[in-house]
Amino acid sequence: MDNKQATLQFLGLARRARKLVTGQDLVLTAIRNQKAKFVFVASDAGVNTAKKFIDKSNYYHVPVYNGYTKDELSTAIGQKRSIIGVLDAGMAKKLVTLIHNQKGE
Repeated sequence: MDNKQATLQFLGLARRARKLVTGQDLVLTAIRNQKAKFVFVASDAGVNTAKKFIDKSNYYHVPVYNGYTKDELSTAIGQKRSIIGVLDAGMAKKLVTLIHNQKGE
């Protein structure tokens, strides 16, 4: 299994563990309240949406990644979404590691 697939499967696990928040309003609130520990923005999300979430994440020092499409993210969590926030610090750390290893392949 490659790291991309492992990352998406781990994202599905986080969903089943109820450690995700999805949808623009909920993720934005989680970022502002510093509850979001990691944010996924779909690579094919709207330009304004992507800019807003990337800028907001950077302002609040939340790691953000936009290397997956809406379809990949939606399939991983079983919901049609383009913005996903991870609430658990341990899971966020694991996702950062998986994504870093994925880039190194």
